Amino acid sequence: MGRITNIKFNAQYPSVDDLRLRAKKKIPNFAFEYLDGGCNEDINLHKNTSEIREVELSPFYLNKHTGSDMGTTLFGQTYDAPFGISPIGLQGLMWPNAPEILAKAAFDHNIPFVLSTVSTSSIERIAEITEGQAWFQLYHPTENRLRDDIIKRAEAAGCPVLVILCDVPTFGFRPRDIRNGLAMPPKMSIKNIVQIMGKPEWALKTLVHGQPNFATLKPYMPKNLDITQLGKFMDQTFSGRLNEEKIKPIRDMWKGKLVLKGVANEVDAEIALRLGLDGIIVSNHGGRQLDAGESTIKPLTRIAKRYGDKLTVMMDSGMRSGPDIARTLASGAKFTFLGRSFMYGVSALGNKGGDHTISLLKTQLQQVMDQLCCQRVQDFPKHLIKN
Repeated sequence: MGRITNIKFNAQYPSVDDLRLRAKKKIPNFAFEYLDGGCNEDINLHKNTSEIREVELSPFYLNKHTGSDMGTTLFGQTYDAPFGISPIGLQGLMWPNAPEILAKAAFDHNIPFVLSTVSTSSIERIAEITEGQAWFQLYHPTENRLRDDIIKRAEAAGCPVLVILCDVPTFGFRPRDIRNGLAMPPKMSIKNIVQIMGKPEWALKTLVHGQPNFATLKPYMPKNLDITQLGKFMDQTFSGRLNEEKIKPIRDMWKGKLVLKGVANEVDAEIALRLGLDGIIVSNHGGRQLDAGESTIKPLTRIAKRYGDKLTVMMDSGMRSGPDIARTLASGAKFTFLGRSFMYGVSALGNKGGDHTISLLKTQLQQVMDQLCCQRVQDFPKHLIKN
């Protein structure tokens, strides 16, 4: 009987669920709940994963199989695996220096890392770590001047792909964050301070790296903002609501690949195609925005069937394992992105968390490919069992 050999990850944590439980013990509860929660009653958060796992794949055991290759070409770049790291806001709140840890791991493993506008490392710092290979996700500013300056910085940093976000026209209603004082404007309660005192490693590393801040936005922020003023600044400076008129000047200005993230139906996919975008990421923001919406796998299947030969169709939200990635690729996605899984990893294992999580997912996905006798990533749809 065969067994998995050459394990390159920490065998104490052989699943993302293990990393999640470890992360819960390592970081303050308000930070864990910010990472772990969805919106309203968390219905779509759980549907995302459960409905992906309804997808079934068929193995072809008697096929001649000489090995499987996870290498995937995306926008002219060949990556070592068909998954990347999603943009995540306030990463340094969950684990100090998290975006730099994950960016380095992504670079070392040759997979894409996407930096959020509201993460805690700057465009320039992440570009330095990744030698200009990181993608950048733009949270749309209210002023054209600010929009243009951020885009120029991303271009100067060498970012090959600009991701624009369309699924945050409003802040999600997140009961945990409201209870914990992490709504806008945020506030630090006695309860939160007590939680910090109970997580000395997190507290010490936060002291070393400094209080998390929106590093990319620092040049545009008035100095010495208090917490209440920060909330007001964010509310006045950014409007997450996109439309065709806002996308057109970005398409004209950005010479690299342009991707729309947050697509949830064929109507928006059609608009993205008409506006000349290069790709879309089917996503519902990890179930953090609309609890009454569909899970991601359902619109992905329809959109990929209709637009897969016209646009690069990708997906994030809900995947937490190599089999989940395989199911999503078989359902029509050309590439996948995961967010929480990597943040669980870095919150659980610190500097080793990024490398561990990527290695774990690679090992799981390789096992699925070999079991299916699937030679290339683009062959996954041949193994889809259609209900």
